[in-house]
Amino acid sequence: MTMADYEANNLEQVQAVAEAPAVPAAWIRTELARHPQRPYPMDFIEKLFTDFSEIHGDRAFGDDLAMTCGMARFHGDEVLVVGNLKGRGTKEKVRRNFGMPNPEGYRKALRCMKIAEKFGRPVFTFIDLAGANPGLGAEERGQAEAIARNLREMSRLRVPTIATITGEGGSGGALAIAVADRVLMLENAIYSVISPEGCASIMWKDATRRQRAAEALKLTAIDVKSFGCVDDVIAEPEGGAHIDVDAAMALVDARLQEHLAALKALTVEELVQRRQHKFRTIAQFYTS
Repeated sequence: MTMADYEANNLEQVQAVAEAPAVPAAWIRTELARHPQRPYPMDFIEKLFTDFSEIHGDRAFGDDLAMTCGMARFHGDEVLVVGNLKGRGTKEKVRRNFGMPNPEGYRKALRCMKIAEKFGRPVFTFIDLAGANPGLGAEERGQAEAIARNLREMSRLRVPTIATITGEGGSGGALAIAVADRVLMLENAIYSVISPEGCASIMWKDATRRQRAAEALKLTAIDVKSFGCVDDVIAEPEGGAHIDVDAAMALVDARLQEHLAALKALTVEELVQRRQHKFRTIAQFYTS
């Protein structure tokens, strides 16, 4: 190859890069939300709470390993913590069903929430899941009913509830443990009715158009907050929570303390009334 050929080829490559469409900001956030080193719900539970004592089983079918629930302490307060578990290695991911709960997982979570309600303990949930398990077994055991029951019962809980979306918040699977007085969302988390890949497959019959779908879904924290679907966006260290996990934990800890203090100042009747009003009017809009 002559020098002229080399320069021409190099120029073509530069022009191709320059002319390539920019990656949508929403897709960049999606990739950050899915980063393999991003802290998972159990990481937040272990870092922010003490004396965690896990509760197992739904008292109906079994113990879903994709969902963890347990009593703990948060700065001196007795609380309940709930979160889905993804796992990091391949074997652990398979064991945890890639963080996608079955109906028994949601029933376990609700059973524990009812125990917390009985003893007047605030409920914290941490969410990082693409959706509930869509498998045949889950459907046979009443996946839709389990999720629907959680939505109803969480709206009625007579204790303060705070949900934090730490990574992906996917569809009804996430909402089933996110009907809370305060719904918080990390800066680089996403919250949507469907994954970008699923949306692209339905809308354009082409999952590779996921970047366009991510932009159209308005799934970033800022977009979701503008619709009133979350109450607060928690900043992350530059580059994402995985860059400085301790700093990210400190930021989340401070906001949880702030919101819990505000909720504890309300009466039980005010908590329930405000929570139900919020979810009945969420994302409303009017046209002339």
